[in-house]
Amino acid sequence: MEQRKPEWLKIKVQANDEKNDVERILGKLALPTVCKEARCPNLMECYGRRTATFLILGRNCTRNCQFCNIQNGPPEPLAPDEPQRVAQAVVTLKLDHVVVTSVTRDDLPDGGAGQFAAVIAAIRRLNPDATVEVLIPDFQGERTALQKVVAAKPDVLNHNVETVPRLYPTVRPEADYHRSLTLLARVKEDNPQILTKSGVMVGLGETEDELIAVMKDLRTAGCEALTIGQYLAPSRYHHRVVAYITPEQFKRYEILGRELGFRHVASGPFVRSSYRAAEAFSAF
Repeated sequence: MEQRKPEWLKIKVQANDEKNDVERILGKLALPTVCKEARCPNLMECYGRRTATFLILGRNCTRNCQFCNIQNGPPEPLAPDEPQRVAQAVVTLKLDHVVVTSVTRDDLPDGGAGQFAAVIAAIRRLNPDATVEVLIPDFQGERTALQKVVAAKPDVLNHNVETVPRLYPTVRPEADYHRSLTLLARVKEDNPQILTKSGVMVGLGETEDELIAVMKDLRTAGCEALTIGQYLAPSRYHHRVVAYITPEQFKRYEILGRELGFRHVASGPFVRSSYRAAEAFSAF
């Protein structure tokens, strides 16, 4: 039986005009966000601050991870005008730091890497002063696909390992822990100027020692920024929450991460990969 959600995980829902305006802009440009599709608990706050994480390559994912609310289904055709629509939203929302992610598209020869590169290029054309952060899938380990994204020179490249290796068979059975570490290491090999970042969920049943081992693995791969947040099951059909991590323990993880050499660590119950990403980037 799942534990009752503690007080520190309860959010007061507050709609505001800024949130409504962001939703109108996104709707007009037909742009989904991971904020909405993944049922992020920070949606109200982020939309209210006129920011969002764009979700490209359609709404349907070709994988079926047990922690994620993004729907699994037949992949949608690539939209040639998607890069331009994302860039236009960046201009309209007056974003200084842009975060773009995607569903996983194992059906595409390059996993959608070319579309990521096109989105980065479109943003640069319309808003050359904006910094760009991409949160990418693993492209099934294809280095040539990764190189397409690296060649587009995002300011930050994020790829989440999500959990400890022991839990991969149940939490993300179609992914590979070492493949993800290799991806992050290759980014630094191909372009050391790109900042690398990864994220981990806690409360899935991992131990502190296992999480510390993951932090060390990420540092060995050259990863410079880390996010750690509480796993919250999107529904009763997803992987259950094994533990609610206390704010005090999150602080301990932050201190440990900094001691291991991460240049930035965001650790807290509501921290997600792109939560306050602009503030994190400014810390570098």
